[in-house]
Amino acid sequence: MKTGKVKFFNEAKGYGFIIEDETNREIFIHHSGLVDKVRENDVVSYEVIEGRKGLNAVSVKKVQ
Repeated sequence: MKTGKVKFFNEAKGYGFIIEDETNREIFIHHSGLVDKVRENDVVSYEVIEGRKGLNAVSVKKVQ
């Protein structure tokens, strides 16, 4: 599992981005990949898969 911080998440549109701790790159998140509800600045853990337009975070969970 990778870790990062939610940079942005638009609940109405159901997507956002995570800034990955290790590489500082942006990873796309879609509401379908969430395990927990997330908000801006939440620290999360997740898996990365290759999506149609680049890397997507899935199994996104808040880190306590």
